[in-house]
Amino acid sequence: MTPHTELAQALERLEATLSSVDLWRTPQPETAAFESQEPFCVDTMELPQWLRYVFIPRLQALVDAKATLPASCEVAPAVEVYLQQTRPSTRALVVKAVADIDRIVTEA
Repeated sequence: MTPHTELAQALERLEATLSSVDLWRTPQPETAAFESQEPFCVDTMELPQWLRYVFIPRLQALVDAKATLPASCEVAPAVEVYLQQTRPSTRALVVKAVADIDRIVTEA
């Protein structure tokens, strides 16, 4: 399996996971929110919004174009911190889904 195929499947799993824990239904950010210069757009979006409207689409665009993937990806630690106050089972599911993407991108 190619890294792009593996990443496409991992992105689908992340979407399904976010949906299953009710973190997928987030409002679309205003256009200006995408212009943030901060990591994860922390000043303009909640992390689930960033995952849905920035992270997944950007990686999916690379998959679709079969473009070179980033040299590394380390999003799971931020997700774990963001979800610190949620149920452990929810946190574990989402962190695992993102950690899988981190691994695929970094190993590609």
